[in-house]
Amino acid sequence: MFELELLSLVSQSHPKATQTQIDAVCCRRCISFILRATIGGLLGEKAQIAAAKDICQTIWKLKKVMDAVLSDGNLETRLGSTDVAASQHMLVCALQELGNLIHGLGTTAAPLLQDSSIGLLDSVISVILHPSISVRLAAAWCLHCIAVALPSYLTPLLDRCIERLTVLKSSPEAVTGFSFAVAALLGAVKHCPLGIPHGKGKIIMTLAEDLLCSATQNSRLSAQRTQAGWLLIAALMTLGSAVVSHHLARVLLLWKCVFPASPKDLETEKSRGDSFTWQVTLEGRAGALSAIKSFVSYCGDLLTEEVIQRLLPPLPCAVDLLIQLSSILKTYGNPLKTPSVVYRQRLYELLILLPPETYEGHLCAILKELAADLTAPDIQVAASTFLLPPLCHQDDLLILSPLLQETDHRFIEEQLLLGNGGACGSLEYDPYSIYEKDVEGDSVPKPLPPTLSVISSAAKLFGVVCAHVGEAQRLLILEQLLNSMKHTKGARQQVVQLHVVSSISNFLKYVADSKGSLGPDEMRRLALTLVMGALESANPLLRCAAAEAWARLAQVVDDGAFTAGLAQVSFDKLKSARDVVTRTGHSLALGSLNRYLGGISSSQHLNSCIGILYTLSQDSTSPDVQTWALHSLSLVIDSAGPLFYVHVEPTLSLIIMLLLNVPPTHAEVHQSLGRCLNALITTLGPELQGNSTSVSALRTSCLLGCAVMQDNPDCLVQAQAISCLQQLHMFAPRHVNLSSLVSCLCVNLCSPYLLLRRAVLACLRQLVQREASEVSEHAVMLAKDSREKLTPDANIGEMGLEGALLALLDKETDQRLCHDIRETLNHMLTSMAVEKLSLWLKLCKEVLAASADFATITCVDTMQEEEGHKLDDASVLTTRSDEKPHPFTNPRWATRVFAAECVCRIINQCENANSAHFDIALAQEMKKRDSRNDFLVLHLADLIRMAFMAATDHSDQLRLSGLETLLVVIRRFATVPEPEFPGHVILEQYQANVGAALRPAFTSETPPDVTAKACQVCSAWIASGVVSDLSDLRRVHQLLVSSLTKIQAGKEALSHLYNESASTMEILAVLKAWAEVYIIAVQRHKNNKQTLKTTSYSEESVRNGSNSSYGLLDLVCTDLGTLSRLWLAALQDFALLTLPSEFASQLPIDGGAFYTAETSENAKMHYYNSWALILHATALWLTSTGFVVADPDEGASNLSRPVTPTSMCQDSSSGATVKSPEDVYTDRFHLLLGISVEFLCSLRSDATMESITACLHALQALLDVPWPRSKIGSDQDLGIELLNVLHRVILTRESPSIQLASLEVVRQIICAAQEHVKEKRRSAEVDDGAAEKETLPEFGEGKDTGGLVPGKSLVFATLELCVCILVRQLPELNPKLTGSSGVKASKPQILSEDGSRLVSAALVIISELPAVCSPEGSISILPTILYLTIGVLRETAVKLPGSQLSSTVAASLQALKGILSSPMARAEKSHTAWTDLLRSALTTVLDCWNPVDGTHQELDEVSLLTAITVFILSTSPEVTTIPCLQRSCIEKFKAALEIKDPMVQVKTYQLLHSIFQYPNPAVSYPYIYSLASSIVEKLQEIDKRKPEDTTELQIFQEGIKVLESLIIIAEEQHRSQLVACLLPILISFLLDENALGSATSIMRNLHDFALQNLMQIGPQYSSVFKNVMASSPALKARLEAAIKGNQESIKVKLPSSKHTKNPGNNSSIQLKTNFL
Repeated sequence: MFELELLSLVSQSHPKATQTQIDAVCCRRCISFILRATIGGLLGEKAQIAAAKDICQTIWKLKKVMDAVLSDGNLETRLGSTDVAASQHMLVCALQELGNLIHGLGTTAAPLLQDSSIGLLDSVISVILHPSISVRLAAAWCLHCIAVALPSYLTPLLDRCIERLTVLKSSPEAVTGFSFAVAALLGAVKHCPLGIPHGKGKIIMTLAEDLLCSATQNSRLSAQRTQAGWLLIAALMTLGSAVVSHHLARVLLLWKCVFPASPKDLETEKSRGDSFTWQVTLEGRAGALSAIKSFVSYCGDLLTEEVIQRLLPPLPCAVDLLIQLSSILKTYGNPLKTPSVVYRQRLYELLILLPPETYEGHLCAILKELAADLTAPDIQVAASTFLLPPLCHQDDLLILSPLLQETDHRFIEEQLLLGNGGACGSLEYDPYSIYEKDVEGDSVPKPLPPTLSVISSAAKLFGVVCAHVGEAQRLLILEQLLNSMKHTKGARQQVVQLHVVSSISNFLKYVADSKGSLGPDEMRRLALTLVMGALESANPLLRCAAAEAWARLAQVVDDGAFTAGLAQVSFDKLKSARDVVTRTGHSLALGSLNRYLGGISSSQHLNSCIGILYTLSQDSTSPDVQTWALHSLSLVIDSAGPLFYVHVEPTLSLIIMLLLNVPPTHAEVHQSLGRCLNALITTLGPELQGNSTSVSALRTSCLLGCAVMQDNPDCLVQAQAISCLQQLHMFAPRHVNLSSLVSCLCVNLCSPYLLLRRAVLACLRQLVQREASEVSEHAVMLAKDSREKLTPDANIGEMGLEGALLALLDKETDQRLCHDIRETLNHMLTSMAVEKLSLWLKLCKEVLAASADFATITCVDTMQEEEGHKLDDASVLTTRSDEKPHPFTNPRWATRVFAAECVCRIINQCENANSAHFDIALAQEMKKRDSRNDFLVLHLADLIRMAFMAATDHSDQLRLSGLETLLVVIRRFATVPEPEFPGHVILEQYQANVGAALRPAFTSETPPDVTAKACQVCSAWIASGVVSDLSDLRRVHQLLVSSLTKIQAGKEALSHLYNESASTMEILAVLKAWAEVYIIAVQRHKNNKQTLKTTSYSEESVRNGSNSSYGLLDLVCTDLGTLSRLWLAALQDFALLTLPSEFASQLPIDGGAFYTAETSENAKMHYYNSWALILHATALWLTSTGFVVADPDEGASNLSRPVTPTSMCQDSSSGATVKSPEDVYTDRFHLLLGISVEFLCSLRSDATMESITACLHALQALLDVPWPRSKIGSDQDLGIELLNVLHRVILTRESPSIQLASLEVVRQIICAAQEHVKEKRRSAEVDDGAAEKETLPEFGEGKDTGGLVPGKSLVFATLELCVCILVRQLPELNPKLTGSSGVKASKPQILSEDGSRLVSAALVIISELPAVCSPEGSISILPTILYLTIGVLRETAVKLPGSQLSSTVAASLQALKGILSSPMARAEKSHTAWTDLLRSALTTVLDCWNPVDGTHQELDEVSLLTAITVFILSTSPEVTTIPCLQRSCIEKFKAALEIKDPMVQVKTYQLLHSIFQYPNPAVSYPYIYSLASSIVEKLQEIDKRKPEDTTELQIFQEGIKVLESLIIIAEEQHRSQLVACLLPILISFLLDENALGSATSIMRNLHDFALQNLMQIGPQYSSVFKNVMASSPALKARLEAAIKGNQESIKVKLPSSKHTKNPGNNSSIQLKTNFL
């Protein structure tokens, strides 16, 4: 009822309201304002939908009235009917409000449009044929709003309007109405990311051409068709370059044809036409100018030199016509008045946008026309005032009417201030604005009447043109303006003065911005005279604009003397003048001068300036003078900076005095005082924290000033107070009483005044950044203490400040304020979400659950599952009993989206906090300990429920947020185990919810962006491993299968509602999701295989489905044939799209498999988002086929599929020869490799870790199989290129995982090269079997010379890369870096885990290098690789407990072993050089013991001894048997045996054991001779004192093993002596029956060990054994007693020493088992 009453205000029952067009426009705006403020601002979504239905009914009723009138046959009564005239204004208001409502509701309005009983779209489209142009435009705008809110309706609406326009081409109303609608819908496309099909551009262009060509056929329709044609072309330009570039030639041709070719033709035209033809001509030319203006605005990147040259020819003619307009107007009279004004305006607007150089030949002519327009005699004063606000400085407008700032009712204030509605804009004044960018959010564009907008454009263009004409011309024109001002009188003079000042202001602004110069002194004088008059004008807005121009003039002249002169003029005027006007104008002029010239340089001027402003500000007779003077003073304080310090105290005293003395009724004075105080606080800055008495006094004064302003009844003064306190809190937080400040903020949180609310939120936003929890506590305490003081809207007591802000966010319509609320809540969430977890989650849940559609939803009851009921996805919706009413009643969708985003942020915050947030067992335990503890994992059900509610909402934005939340929850909680059911994870119980949340996203009407997001969630869910049961997994898998079926037909099959790039996005999202699932399936399968190898696998576990990896892989494999084709097609598309622009001509004309040529730019982004995982998956698939099996369904004759019409698998029908399988594999290999290399070699800063990792893993997968390895191995340049690229990746990306992955690829490349070299050697040997060995060519790098050329050598590139890794981790390896010569003693260090991994990987690669070289080449690199390997050993040989070897030492020993046992060491050509180098290397290792520079290094002896042992065992004897080296080595072992550390002794025995067993006596004997006796002594020593702990036991056991090995090696004649030594030692450890019972475990172990060994030795050397026994009865007796006592225990399993198994006569030392 309310809205009907309102609408009737603009109907025939109030004829006065709509007497003139201007009155009608203003009344309509007032009604719209009321409707927006009530329906738009106060109602929730449900109520808004109801209101929209009511408005729809009203529209139908008004339509019936119109139909009744129009059906009356008499044409006269039809047009004159008052009913139609009156209903039109009601319709305009109704349509605009309906559009605004739906715009606000967004996709939640879908049910409203789907309800056929309402017929919303039909009602709007039906009034497009209304006789009134205002209604037609309003209906078109309403369609624009519907399309922006519901993008899925954009294309159908466009089609419907185009179709109606084509059918009803002969109705003038239909032509204009539907062309408006099409233009409005085209304007909506830029707000809809999913766009419209590309082909629509062509249809519209053709239609527009058709309208323009047929305009002359029917004079009744000429004007309408001309306007419609150009309007469509102008609107088409908003679609941007991608669309327009295809139609540009046709547009330029039309542009050229619309103007006469030469001035002569224009003369002929003038003499020929009549009034009507000129109307149509001007309409057409104005339209063409609009279209070109739109082209320049929206397609700037198409403005190449060539296009500009084609744009220029018609311009001179357009300017000529401008000059002739006045004479044409005289000839044909009044009907041409409006068209000629519109033509002028369009031309001016276009010239403003074009560079002045393009029309420089016509500058003077244009300038004359502009001057004539600006001084034209027929405009009212009030109407022109609209020119001024944009020319005044924003801050200065505050002193005129603070309410001109954005307030909730700014429109009404403007009407009052700017007076009698002259500047009231409306859509019918300029239909072309219907497609322009929205001016203020969702409101209707409101262009001004042409007579006003032409002045505005003329003033702007004047600034540009005047700056580009010659100085003489400039002088003339300024004099002309001055004269025209002098020669007019009264009100007319005021209008001219207004226009002149605005033109001069624009001119000065342009010159200042372009750093130009003003010209001679005469120019200054003229400009000064023009501005000076305005500075003393009665119109305050004009004074403001003049003060701004005055300062700009000084800025442009940039001369100290001139500026001082200007200031002096103002000083003199202010001293002498007594009238308010002069004093206000000149005081503002002083402030402006300071603003632009930074505190008029000399301090003397500053003093005079401040003195005068002090005096003026105390002029109590005129509050206006005080206000302006104080405002100027605030500008002076701001610009003077540190210079103002000396004036701070007197100024502060003045402000306080005035605050106390000026009556509160003069609010504007208090506001200016507030601005001064704010500027002073800023000037003082951090000094306000000081403790001196003077600072303390200043601070107190500031606080006092704030307190006085807080008590002022005016809301704007209170806002100033809050702003000042905010500044104070920034600089001196300890001195601002937070409690009272927060109290003040909370009281005003829901103030009816927008500016006060803004100040409150700006302050809150700052406070919570530093002390969020304190602010929140103060707010809650305050709410509890004083319930009555707070506004009822802010329910802080119950919901906390957070809840109150969320509620405010829901009600608030001001964009800037909403932004501040969001920022404030984000800061609070960041600092408090973890400690106030329950509160935040409760708030988010209430906002999301309060949605109208979901009041009945609860999460799946997990108990049901536990009781054994399997839940189907559909049964997730269960009802719940009514809870207490929500604090959030039906919040808007934007608030709900924000709440869903908050949930994601809360999860992220918890991730950085306690680990218990993601560990349910730990969380429950800590909760038991202290019930106040709260953890995210305990709220998992709520998180899932919120995500589910959001993901299944009507609002598409909320669905996207909900799916994102679900994704975050899955990723964070996938691995959290369920303590009650071991082997299961906590998320498993929510599978039904996940399935139910995802299912709606795969229906046919879902927009592609939602489906794409849902695919991502599907793949994350399957990949997370939460569900192991295949039947459960199939539910979600089925959704992906359905999508795959949908996209199989390629780009043709998908929705025609959106742009083709939206289909590309959906297809790629599906393929990416499948790729992720396949990658995970393959990984799990691989891991399972490994665990199968290490653990026995029971049948039962297979039955239980724990082997889901096989199942998952099987699930994917069913579709793998299709997927692999689609993946390859997508990769080929990506490869084409990433080609440099110079190859554009070679790209397929139709586009690729999944993108069209026209939308390739938009599609690129989607390919960038998904190519990496698709590449990895394709590489894995190719690897699984080994590159040697064709696809099962892809025989050689049928290599092409409809899905890949590109050249990868050539279509046999195209006449190309069918490729052989080998060629197909080669193509695929190069495609994958090319994409990887192209990406890795130019990593952009926005390249994600995910993409880089996926790309490297893809390369690893490729090189896992022989065929691609042979390709890389045989193409050395390719290998080098790859290595250089990987080197670059390692240099530019610090992530250890990426560097490790890169090193793995390097290792594979080296393996490929090795295989290639081996293969060449093998085949050469086979071929030249009979030939002499010497004639065989040398294979491998270095050939016969041994030279490695940087850039041409694979080995060199590898070494560079490895050195880079090693030196980064161990800078000491590079003497240049450490600034020392040669080897410098430095303390060994332990690297981080990542560092160790990297170094180990690099060493593995280094040790493989000799195998890639020829013998000569290997000699070149050997010194380097030995230096690096031994360097790592030296730098990381740290002593670890238990004589463990660090992982890097282990790796360097392994690498060393690999190098030393290289075949190159034995090859004829390299043997001698290798031997020398290896001796040097051994010397280096031996030198590690000797302290350098007298400092002792803490190196680990075991590591070094092991290295020596590796040398002894892995090299040929001649390396280590030189006496001096051998002697050194023996000494090191001797010394080690003397070390007290038992573990060192154990390791030494183990190493000696392997050396003694070396088969070549030349190597082993010297060690035996030198060390055996001391070992025997050691053992006898132990024998004497009996071992006391396990380590001594171990030493003894190892020693015995060494002796036993000696016995085996010894020659026959010496063996008996050795056995005779060993037996007494062993027997001495035997225990008899009695002793065995009481012995310690160590003695028992010794006994068992000794007995076991004796049992082995006895039979082996029976004769010696018998001799010894015979010679020593005591020994014999002891042995017999022990055997008896041990009879039982021998039956038990063998003693523990078994595990250190004797490696026998193995000459190569087995590092991994023995030492490492």
